[in-house]
Amino acid sequence: MRVLIVSDTHRRHENYLEAVKRCKPLDMVIHCGDVEGGEYLIAEAAGCPVEIVQGNNDYFSDLPREKEFQLGKYKALLVHGHQYCVNLGHEALVEEAVARGVDLVMYGHTHRPVVSRERGVTVVNPGSLTYPRQEGKRPSYVLMETDKDGNAEFRVFYL
Repeated sequence: MRVLIVSDTHRRHENYLEAVKRCKPLDMVIHCGDVEGGEYLIAEAAGCPVEIVQGNNDYFSDLPREKEFQLGKYKALLVHGHQYCVNLGHEALVEEAVARGVDLVMYGHTHRPVVSRERGVTVVNPGSLTYPRQEGKRPSYVLMETDKDGNAEFRVFYL
């Protein structure tokens, strides 16, 4: 399974389209919010199932604020993160994931990529494809790939 995880595209899609091109074939695309009305283009370009949640800049959106779903053998929680104050750290989000029995939590909002394992939860933030804030400020995304046993590896890539 190949899953592209992105966030914070803010209605600027050039880098998203490049990430999709680099990662195809894909089994799923996950967007952690702040699409600002770009849902249709994101879904069309993916050519596979897409999961998207509402970000703090997705005004008047009918996207869900968060989603729980099965991703391979992982129970996943997808949020933008602002509602868990992730700018101050993702501890509250990890606490929520543990409370819900989630294996994998994906979020955005900070525009900084993170892949870590904490308290039995894999924590993934793909950063931003449009307005990166980490050192070097290169647009980033995460590619999740599973092996034959369904075990996932998460790698951060930069454009």
